Amino acid sequence: MGSKNKLRRFRENETFSNVIQPSREELVDSSFSLKGNWRTAVFKNDNPLVLELGCGKGEYSVALAKKYPNKNFIGIDIKGARFWRGAKTAIEENISNVAFLRTQIELIDHAFGKNEVDEIWITFPDPQIKYKRTKHRMTNDVFLKRYKTILKPDGVVNLKTDSEFMHGYTLGLLHGAGHEVLYANHNVYKQEGSPEEVTSIQTFYESQYLEQNKPITYIRFKIK
Repeated sequence: MGSKNKLRRFRENETFSNVIQPSREELVDSSFSLKGNWRTAVFKNDNPLVLELGCGKGEYSVALAKKYPNKNFIGIDIKGARFWRGAKTAIEENISNVAFLRTQIELIDHAFGKNEVDEIWITFPDPQIKYKRTKHRMTNDVFLKRYKTILKPDGVVNLKTDSEFMHGYTLGLLHGAGHEVLYANHNVYKQEGSPEEVTSIQTFYESQYLEQNKPITYIRFKIK
């Protein structure tokens, strides 16, 4: 994407009512007014709150919002030029139960209040295979602690990935730490009984992986 195109998207994001872009300082010094108030201030209802972390173009968040009109969805990514597409689609199609937050996932517990979130989706994260990149893996112990802070006590996390490494790493970590694995599958499209919300929504890249016969893995779990 050219820099002119990026700038145009950044400018357009600033005009979108469904895009929230707090500064790092605002989040860290606890002056972010939406923390703990997302339902009332943004969605004007008391419906369950669902996050998609590392939402990319926002297509999964938008598809979930269409499928579940009685839930509120927030796609989160640091790359605003990417989720511009999802935000624009939501405005054009008048989908009012999805919003986008531009921030780093490391600051997630600064953006949401304690027990404010019902569910988290992590879709096709970078597996960060090299050992020195372990701290950036979105299902490591440090990230799980952050998620636990903002999730309700019975809140769940969904991990959908094309990376066997990420799937195996996460499963091992969850079992080792005594978290509750509700469902795990190495190939959701080949196995009968896979959850419908997992197989009925596909990202652009996911459909490409499927064309290459790459298995898509899925884990649903609770953090203890």
